[in-house]
Amino acid sequence: MTEPLTSFRFEVVLDLDQPTEGLASPLCDAAFAECSGLEITMEPKVVESASVSDRQQRLIGPTKYGQLTLKRGMTRNLQLWQWMAAGTRPGSVLTAHGLVSMWDADGTPAVQFVLQGCLPVRMRAPSLTAKDGLVAIEELGLVCAKMTVALPGAAGLGFDAGIGARFSASASAGVSFGASVGGSFSASAGGSFSAGANFSLGGGL
Repeated sequence: MTEPLTSFRFEVVLDLDQPTEGLASPLCDAAFAECSGLEITMEPKVVESASVSDRQQRLIGPTKYGQLTLKRGMTRNLQLWQWMAAGTRPGSVLTAHGLVSMWDADGTPAVQFVLQGCLPVRMRAPSLTAKDGLVAIEELGLVCAKMTVALPGAAGLGFDAGIGARFSASASAGVSFGASVGGSFSASAGGSFSAGANFSLGGGL
């Protein structure tokens, strides 16, 4: 019986499709603490017939991909902001390809989401307050032209939106975020979090 995967062991890697001055690949050393929005939807077309009133015929419609939200602890590394700024210049098409890997209990990739034609559409600065003393979290909104999901080394199960981009798998050791068996966590130097006894959240803050 296959054990279910957990949501806190993962890594997000974003590599630019073309080298760009001032931006490194992977962006921010793949240090992301949260990823949401991995979604594929298909909007079916409804065909109605005057001769058939008790049912609807549904045909395959366009495929759409969710907007990803990536979060990380804000540092002096402003590459996400620079990517956003560069991508908003007229005539600029500064795309990236991404790999979101979910890890098993041994810390090896178990399921991978392959992202192609990624573009930043939103950057959000942390909410600032002097009373809490929490880590400042910045947020990136990301869209992609195509998403596939596969086991490592296997062909992906995905849907083509008509836009392709070259993809090269890469991995980068991110800073870890985790919790100990007792549920506590500790901060390390630089505002990042260190993993606890048994597990860590890949990508990290």
